[in-house]
Amino acid sequence: MPALEKSSKQSKMTDLVWVMKPAALCGWLCFGLMVGWLPQASADEVDHDEALELAEQGVILPLQSLIGDALGRYPGRFLEAELEYDDGRYIYELEIVTRDRRVLDLEYDAVSGKLLDVDEDD
Repeated sequence: MPALEKSSKQSKMTDLVWVMKPAALCGWLCFGLMVGWLPQASADEVDHDEALELAEQGVILPLQSLIGDALGRYPGRFLEAELEYDDGRYIYELEIVTRDRRVLDLEYDAVSGKLLDVDEDD
């Protein structure tokens, strides 16, 4: 019986991690926006409340879907993201580190999900 209880507890913990991971990523994005970790740009940064509202209304794609696309193209780890309104459109800027330790900045159209640009940090 103890092995069965342990397995059940592990399953519940796995389910909890699966549910909490997107929330944690969104939380880090919002926290980064609030404390100003992300560099200032000429575009208007979208605050976390507006970003959440836009995603809930279906105006922009959820950040998680673009993180999945970025990591599918460049396997590694997601570092941070920001949402900007630039030249009449919403742009997600994602930063990832690849398995070979290159840091990449990816720009996505937040409405269509189209990958617009990829730059490697020095």
